[in-house]
Amino acid sequence: EGQLAESGGGSVQAGGSLRLSCTASGVSFVSVDMGWYRQTPTKEYVLVSRIDKGGLTDYADSVKGRFTISRNHAKNAVDLHMDNLRPDDTAVYYCATGLPFNPLPEKLTSAPTRGLNAFGYWGQGTQVTVSS
Repeated sequence: EGQLAESGGGSVQAGGSLRLSCTASGVSFVSVDMGWYRQTPTKEYVLVSRIDKGGLTDYADSVKGRFTISRNHAKNAVDLHMDNLRPDDTAVYYCATGLPFNPLPEKLTSAPTRGLNAFGYWGQGTQVTVSS
């Protein structure tokens, strides 16, 4: 069964940068979306960014121009480079993949579990804390 493992979270001051990495194992994800979510204070999981199998990217309005997503098919991995971080970027960030012919949803209202869910695979999360 497939698994996702995130790394790269941490604490930075406002204006700083972090790079999140997610490595997938057990299943090839080259033909599906890969992306990153973060949990809001209202406990929803919102899509921060996604990248499809062809490299087409999508970003939440709040991170456009500051975050960059990239993927490496050979390594079955996806990265999120975050620049000019703000305190409201503070959250747990989760790596996720979609399923064939099903893009990652914009929002998840129920808490996914690590591993396979109805929408795809979910990682364990990594904390990002931005101080002012």
